[in-house]
Amino acid sequence: QVSLVESGGGLVQAGGSLRLSCAFSGDTFSAYSMAWFRQTVGNPREFVARISWSGSSTYYSDSVKGRFTVSRDNAKKMLYLQMNSVKSEDTAVYYCQARKTSGGDYWGQGTQVTVSS
Repeated sequence: QVSLVESGGGLVQAGGSLRLSCAFSGDTFSAYSMAWFRQTVGNPREFVARISWSGSSTYYSDSVKGRFTVSRDNAKKMLYLQMNSVKSEDTAVYYCQARKTSGGDYWGQGTQVTVSS
């Protein structure tokens, strides 16, 4: 059974940086593309960034492009999100998602990021 555990969230000042991590277990990590989503109260979950199984391809939402960087370490089974120049609108619960090529999505429990202005 795939398990995802996010960490690294917290309180950060606007303009600052934060690095989120997601630990993967329970299957072959490199068989999954990975993504970050975020959600605020009363709103649907929003796509942030995705990275291919090899790490060679990345995709970002327009709202974070140029500020956030998604990366992965297949040997360590870890996913990362480097968040720079954060804004108050980046405040949300951040979730990592694992998507297997053959189908099936898995989600972590989320980590809260709060940006103070």
